[in-house]
Amino acid sequence: MRKPNIAILGATGVVGREITKIVDELKIDFNEIKFLSSAKSAGSKIEFQGKEYTVEEAKPESFDNVNIVLASAGGSTSQKFAPEIVKRGGVLIDNSSAFRMEPDVPLVIAYVNDEDLRKHKGIIANPNCSTSQLMLVLKPLHEKAKIKRLIVSTYQAVSGAGLAAINELTENTKATLEGKDFENKCFKKPISFNVIPQIDVFCENGYTKEEMKVVKETKKILHLPEDLPISCTAARVPVYNGHSEAVDIEFEEEITPDEVREILKNSFGIKVIDNPDNFEYPTTRDASGVDPVFVGRIRKNLAFKNGITLWCVADNLRIGAALNTVRLCKKVIEMELY
Repeated sequence: MRKPNIAILGATGVVGREITKIVDELKIDFNEIKFLSSAKSAGSKIEFQGKEYTVEEAKPESFDNVNIVLASAGGSTSQKFAPEIVKRGGVLIDNSSAFRMEPDVPLVIAYVNDEDLRKHKGIIANPNCSTSQLMLVLKPLHEKAKIKRLIVSTYQAVSGAGLAAINELTENTKATLEGKDFENKCFKKPISFNVIPQIDVFCENGYTKEEMKVVKETKKILHLPEDLPISCTAARVPVYNGHSEAVDIEFEEEITPDEVREILKNSFGIKVIDNPDNFEYPTTRDASGVDPVFVGRIRKNLAFKNGITLWCVADNLRIGAALNTVRLCKKVIEMELY
């Protein structure tokens, strides 16, 4: 198997740095690697596997002889460079929302719908962070009992909005504790000691774009019928890292909480922590910096027939973005799809 030449686009950003770290952790076997960014960050240095690399400004010619591009540089940048990457024979694994709902672009969670990778025409989309952790939970349960209805409430960390949002939480919290005025810029409301029921802009139906991403991406990844009812509410919470989700699922077939626990305990990428009598359930602190999606509070749903309610938590920068991007890279290499 030939070794690919790899480029990381958006290498100096929060997710880009995480991608770089995980390329090393997962021991991606590459021939050459380069780190690309905007002109603003070009020239900075990155230490990687004992060598120092100079970050280059991304230009069309940057993708000459590059086989796989791992991108987390924003939708406009991905749209700008995607044609150049594909034209040069490369495969773009993109973290932005630019291509997720394009009919001919596979939207993939590694170990959930890997076969969809074979349909790629040069671009592979990485799903939204809140969708990503949810799919690893839902896929094995759907295979067992078939999802009939789904309601998701997400409680999302500020790191999902980037470094400026992380800094805003810190500064806003300090100002609040010191009784000082603070002008919030990243969020529509103060984030310190607050929960904001808005992520992204509102759509005509009253849902936000973030909420509709969960609805649409879930159907695409799991190949669910378009008319299957899914609803989502997404809120931003004053947590640095780690998204939490309360999930209510109605199934076509009967399934018990014990069966759900057993299925998830034996599923890829899941760790079950579910002993509420001893206050054992997952929190964002359990998930930060590690790979599994943690699941707990598994119980019979009192509103749905054949219903289950559960709580899941994951590191949004890893499973929600960087980890899945690098896992997809590994799959593309293993399946020789570049």
